[in-house]
Amino acid sequence: MKKYTNRSKQQLVAAFYEKAHAQNITAFATKILLVLAAMMLLATITNAQSAATTTFVNVNGQGVILDGYDAVAFFTDNKPVKGDSQFQLSYGGAIYYFASKEHLDLFKANPDKYKPQFGGYCAYAVSLGRVAPIDVNTFSIVDGRLVLQHNARAVAGWNKDVAGNLVLADKYWPAVANNAGKQIKTDAENEFYYNTNKDGLVMDGYDPVAYFTDKAAVKGDASFSARYNGATYYFSSQQHADAFKDHPDMYAPLYGSFCGYAMAFGRRRPVNPEYWNIVDGHLILQHSKAAWELFNKDVSKFKSQADEQWPPIMKANAGQKVKYDKPV
Repeated sequence: MKKYTNRSKQQLVAAFYEKAHAQNITAFATKILLVLAAMMLLATITNAQSAATTTFVNVNGQGVILDGYDAVAFFTDNKPVKGDSQFQLSYGGAIYYFASKEHLDLFKANPDKYKPQFGGYCAYAVSLGRVAPIDVNTFSIVDGRLVLQHNARAVAGWNKDVAGNLVLADKYWPAVANNAGKQIKTDAENEFYYNTNKDGLVMDGYDPVAYFTDKAAVKGDASFSARYNGATYYFSSQQHADAFKDHPDMYAPLYGSFCGYAMAFGRRRPVNPEYWNIVDGHLILQHSKAAWELFNKDVSKFKSQADEQWPPIMKANAGQKVKYDKPV
């Protein structure tokens, strides 16, 4: 058996504490490195988001912003003035054309003063959490900032609350730019609950207006779309899209686009847009042919039950992801 002297015991104890101390230092150093790595990752993400807001701009195929109009002229001439390619400047991921060297020099001296807001996209659309193209004739100067809109409808929506819409556009722009202009979920939309897919599309892309005008289930086109209460709708024509935008409450399906028959029993079920009813001037979608047939056995009764069941379900699930219940 190996014997230990007092000296060897002291050496063992010292070695033990030295090893423990070294391990503590190593663990502490590892934690510091992890914290630094996390900070660097956060900074990278933040910088990437900041870069997105400055480089996500509304340019044409040649990289020219504002359809080639002079950004400075909106301030100095109070009207859109076409720029000239001989007076151009690259700034913030876009090429700017100016009507004169004087305007080019003004922009160079203070680009933040003259550049269009929100990457040159429609300001009203950004306030709603997405982007849209612009018409330079819709411009306005708000608090010294150049703001443009998509069309007359957007101008009307923007003018209902210029200050409030500007606040919303400023709030949502970083997220919209970081999402490449695709729809983001806004604060207001969290008050609603719709049967949408992961991209926010409702009714599997069918045109809600066509049920009234064509008396048929018609597939919509992404080129003609509208956003309403947190759901994206597709339409088969611009006329249908405009009709919906004018009267969304008239055309949007009842019960958040969940199955009408199942809702009569307080159940959330998916729908097949090929099975539907128009009741009291409102669209009701059904899960299947069987659900449609059952609903039609007593339309008044089942609609009345669904009308009663839906409000508390919407309130309890507002802003949450879609979940389906078991079949009736």
